[in-house]
Amino acid sequence: MLTVKRWQLLKVLTGAGPVTIREAARRVQRDVKAVHRDVHALLNAGLLDKTEDGKIVFPYDAIHVDFLVKAA
Repeated sequence: MLTVKRWQLLKVLTGAGPVTIREAARRVQRDVKAVHRDVHALLNAGLLDKTEDGKIVFPYDAIHVDFLVKAA
């Protein structure tokens, strides 16, 4: 679910406040349509919020991820 491009999107949204999807796409230098798909995946996962005026916001100051990968 958390692809490299979605991590990049979260990184640029950290501390940015509410922005439009178009502005988020500009900041990561990606196609608006592709960013739109990623934003909706992150909204569904609860990692992004949507404001009343339709902007997206990453409501956290940081993310800490701790996981272990083992051979199958």
